[in-house]
Amino acid sequence: MRMMIVRQALVALILVSTSPGIARAQAWQPRLGEPAVEPHRYQVEQHRIEMDRLRAGADQRDAFARRLAHEARLNRLRLEATHQPEAAPRTGTGAVRSMEVERAMRLAAADRRRTAMSGLGQIDAWLDRSRE
Repeated sequence: MRMMIVRQALVALILVSTSPGIARAQAWQPRLGEPAVEPHRYQVEQHRIEMDRLRAGADQRDAFARRLAHEARLNRLRLEATHQPEAAPRTGTGAVRSMEVERAMRLAAADRRRTAMSGLGQIDAWLDRSRE
C-alpha cells in the first residue's frame, strides 16, 4: 500500500515537471548584476498597451460618427417625407380684367419706373460730381 502511494506521487511529480504549462509560467530571471526589469520588453509592453488604448478610442469615435451619419440620414428622410410639395403653376391665361383695370395697372407701372429712374439719376449725378 505504501509502495502504491509512493509510485502515484512519483508519477504525479513526473507529470507536473514535464507539463508545458509549468514551463510557460516561469518568469524571466535576470542575471546577477542586471536590472530586475528588462527595459526593452517593458517599453514594448507599454507601447502595445498605448496602441490598444488608441485603437479602442478610434473605434469608439468611428462608431459614434457612423451613428451620427445614420441619424442625420434618417432625419433628412423624415423631413423630406413631411415636406409639402409646391403647388403646380397654373396653366392657361390669368383672370380676364376689364380695359379700365388694365390701363390703371399700366399707368401705375409707368409711374413706378419713372420714380425709380429719377432716384437713380440723383445717385449718378452725385457720383459724377467734381472733386475739388
